[in-house]
Amino acid sequence: MSKRVQFAWTALVLAATFVVAQTAVPTFAPFEQWKKAVLSGDAAALREFYSIEPVAKVQINSVASEAEADINFWLSLKPRSMTVEVVRNEPRHGHVSFIFRCQVVSSDGNSTSLTDDQSWQQIGGRWRLISVERTDAPQLTQPANMKKDIYPANVDAHAEIKEGGERAAREHKRLLLVFGANWCFDCHVLDLAFQRPDLAPILAANYEVIHIDLGPEEEKNSDLVHAYQIPLNKGVPALAVAESDGKLVVSQKNGEFEDARGLTPEVLIEFLNKWKPEAR
Repeated sequence: MSKRVQFAWTALVLAATFVVAQTAVPTFAPFEQWKKAVLSGDAAALREFYSIEPVAKVQINSVASEAEADINFWLSLKPRSMTVEVVRNEPRHGHVSFIFRCQVVSSDGNSTSLTDDQSWQQIGGRWRLISVERTDAPQLTQPANMKKDIYPANVDAHAEIKEGGERAAREHKRLLLVFGANWCFDCHVLDLAFQRPDLAPILAANYEVIHIDLGPEEEKNSDLVHAYQIPLNKGVPALAVAESDGKLVVSQKNGEFEDARGLTPEVLIEFLNKWKPEAR
């Protein structure tokens, strides 16, 4: 084999390896075991995955619930097949954050789509679910991955607000400040929602959108968090509307968009129309 052919062959192999690496579906063994229990309808095995001490925190469609309700939901589906698309599978703050989109076809042929956000932690030598946040039949598009750099780490938020304010003043707009971080699943949901054909024109006509990065520990840009009265204990993404000169108009106080994955387009449209600048 000539050096030229050998080089071409090596490049081809490396390219193929890169494609496989990029398209491979990540997995997590405890989740696969949980999924097996769901598919087999094994109630006893399924219950073993939910932490008792501490009690697993469960939220279903933005409402606090109990592990038994989540267990009964999966058992009631009587799934014939379960197609899973993993969005995130990575360690975070001492647990494994596992988020997936799912299409379940039941034994009677009915199809159910949902997004599930699971947190796994080793307790007593075994992986258990310590929290679950499930959203059934979401109306907003759920991201297939979280690779988009919505909040670039090297951006100066203060400069962004100043420049955005200058554009807003010229075009009679307000600032829409979106506090969040790239690790935040709901921040990616909101970003996709802002690109919808029924929302994008409202934003373009009335707002300069500025993303304020909170960083991995939600400690970045703390002065802006304080200035725009963002209650981080209520979760992110969190929104504030300001005049072009930076003066606060309104900020969310109750984490209204924290669970963006479960919102409807109508809720977002109502918010944007309510706080857009008055017509001249």
